[in-house]
Amino acid sequence: MIKFYKGNFMLGSILQGFLDLATSFNGIFYILAYLVGGIPFGYLLAKYFAGIDIKEHGSGNIGATNVLRVLKTKDPSLAKKLSALTLFLDAIKGAVIILIAKFLGANIYTLYSIGVFAVLGHCYSPFLKFEGGKGVATGFGVLLTLVPIPTLIALAVWIFFAKVIKISSLSSLIALLSLIISSYIIYPNGLPGIHTHAPLLVIAFIIFYKHIPNIIRLIKKEEEQVV
Repeated sequence: MIKFYKGNFMLGSILQGFLDLATSFNGIFYILAYLVGGIPFGYLLAKYFAGIDIKEHGSGNIGATNVLRVLKTKDPSLAKKLSALTLFLDAIKGAVIILIAKFLGANIYTLYSIGVFAVLGHCYSPFLKFEGGKGVATGFGVLLTLVPIPTLIALAVWIFFAKVIKISSLSSLIALLSLIISSYIIYPNGLPGIHTHAPLLVIAFIIFYKHIPNIIRLIKKEEEQVV
């Protein structure tokens, strides 16, 4: 009986701890970042404007690339518009939460954590049974807000390789590598304000992990040219 009581007490303490975190300033923004990051704009736009479930076509991804890939055979003009809109909305959804939190006085550690949660939300959306996109656009929006110079360098690299090799996934992975390298060169002692590259590396790992199927297709020379 004593052990049972202690177990209940410990469980209650843990639950109370989670409740305290979830209702704290930081906790509210972490949850908000995850939920907003999880909004599947590509899926919603393709479903509403084209009547197509992009999860059932192409690569099954909800990002801008698959929106373009799936819809271009039906309506090329609409495909480009919805793909561009998906890219824009996926990019700003994490950045907006960071900017709101910053305006309300969140510290730099909280802002980086919000960025990680936004990318997690996009890649593992609670609205799609924890499936989601690759995290490139959302990661770009988040990191452009937090570390703009390395992110703009990565964007330039992505644009260059997208035009040359015309494969979105490979261009994204090369740009991700350039982002990490340029970040270490520009900020050798860690990202501004936190003296570590940990948040960037976590986001990079998530994006890399979500690209494993693309990497396998690249190795097999089965990855399609889209860009």
